[in-house]
Amino acid sequence: MISSNDFRTGVTIEVDGEPYAVVEFQHVKPGKGSAFVRTKLKNVKTGGVLERTFAAGEKLPRAHLEKREVQYLYSSGEEYVVMDTETYEQFNLTKDLLGDNVKFLKENMTIWVLSHGGNFIGAEIPNFVELEVVETDPGVKGDTAQGGSKPAKLETGAVVKVPLFVGIGDIIRVDTRTGTYLERA
Repeated sequence: MISSNDFRTGVTIEVDGEPYAVVEFQHVKPGKGSAFVRTKLKNVKTGGVLERTFAAGEKLPRAHLEKREVQYLYSSGEEYVVMDTETYEQFNLTKDLLGDNVKFLKENMTIWVLSHGGNFIGAEIPNFVELEVVETDPGVKGDTAQGGSKPAKLETGAVVKVPLFVGIGDIIRVDTRTGTYLERA
């Protein structure tokens, strides 16, 4: 159990049997009446946001999320096969569980799977990945006064905007949180 007075950003609690992460919190002591804690909570499973007010000192169950390191092996249709790096157990993840991260998955990449109560609820991939450019238009120097960018298709199928000097076969670093080009590797 955790007291509402101990809320901090990132703390996970259970509300109505669902795991929520504290996104924002504010302790309020009005002139009249008792103190309370105003919070903004994000559902870890669905991503939905909930605003809830708790009495100061109210006890809530802490949500225990398990984070396991796994290795992405391959995809089979809508299923993505991963292997636990400790037990070597293989299991399938769905595209819905991985979300937009799918477009940056590369075979043998290490990712992390979140579970709550034995059920998988989400996955995290590294913030930065290095991928090869497999298709892009040739950039002609002098086309623009300020630099410019062009679309490039990566080995995983993702398309990102890259500077004109990037060519086919180049290895580039991509920020997976925003899907943007960072630099040549």
